[in-house]
Amino acid sequence: MKIDSLLGWFSVDMGIDLGTCNTLVCVRGEGIVLNEPSVVAVKKGTNKVLQGGNAVGWVAKEMLGKTPGSITAIRPLKDGVISDFEITEAMLSYFIRKVQGHTRFIGPRVVISIPSGITAVEKRAVLDSAERAGARRVYLVEEPMAAGIGAGLPIAEATASMIVDIGGGTTEVAIMSLADIAECTSVRVAGDDLDEAIINHMKKTYNLMIGEQTAERIKIEIGSAAPTGDETTMEVRGRDMISGLPRKTVVTSEEIRECLQEPVNAITAAVTRTLERAEPELAADLVDNGIVLAGGGALLRGMSIVMSNATGLETRIAQDPLTCVARGTSIYLEHLEDWKHTLESDLDEV
Repeated sequence: MKIDSLLGWFSVDMGIDLGTCNTLVCVRGEGIVLNEPSVVAVKKGTNKVLQGGNAVGWVAKEMLGKTPGSITAIRPLKDGVISDFEITEAMLSYFIRKVQGHTRFIGPRVVISIPSGITAVEKRAVLDSAERAGARRVYLVEEPMAAGIGAGLPIAEATASMIVDIGGGTTEVAIMSLADIAECTSVRVAGDDLDEAIINHMKKTYNLMIGEQTAERIKIEIGSAAPTGDETTMEVRGRDMISGLPRKTVVTSEEIRECLQEPVNAITAAVTRTLERAEPELAADLVDNGIVLAGGGALLRGMSIVMSNATGLETRIAQDPLTCVARGTSIYLEHLEDWKHTLESDLDEV
């Protein structure tokens, strides 16, 4: 183990928030150094990454929904877990290479965040992908723990802290105390489901087919979980399902809020279920400490209002919620020698 620590001086150890929508990489002592979409462009029918293995991240996202027949833009993670092993390996390899540079000959130690509800097989897929992508040692940390630490919650103290991390593929709800998770719920309803709800609404109401990127833009610009004052409209372009021709229409923020109710209610239900299972003393702490929202879904207008109304607890959004998990992995990296016994690693039987 001393040799491993010594090698750490010669490698760029990194923390990775391996997300369904975006992957963030941080380096010990430098903070977040990379934030790119979890998208890879490959030659159709193969797993060969385009542009010499460099069609990853922003380059590949620009291709989503716009590729010719010979190219496929793939998101290799679904619902927070690996759905395409080889493509994930290629993506991780690209990100590690980009952060580490070509001059390092010693692979990095890597701390990767994972959803709390994934299976042993899904954990093994993450470990194997990271190892084959060039990592020397791999440690796994549960996303709620990383998000709680990244949000600055006192998770090591004998008091309850509650985090709701709404990512792209999963929502992680956890009550933490004494540096561990007391109660946790992981549901595969999150930002992607909000986008899907908008796509389905446009089909049913307007006979208009829109892509993932357009749906995401609608969600960001006029989407909301609760009324927030000024109601707005937005012009949306897509393909008419009847004529097959390009067309545009105008949608309102009220109708988008209505179509988002189902996934928002599913997230709220996960929060109330977690609270119902909490020990009485922990529940009592949360009356004072409240709930903290993290992840991209926390930025949906009115989400904190909906959560507060459903639970009766004060709900606030973490500072820079998109980077909470990545910042948490960075803090684990800083204290790796002290905390690595609390993490699952490639030396454990998973």
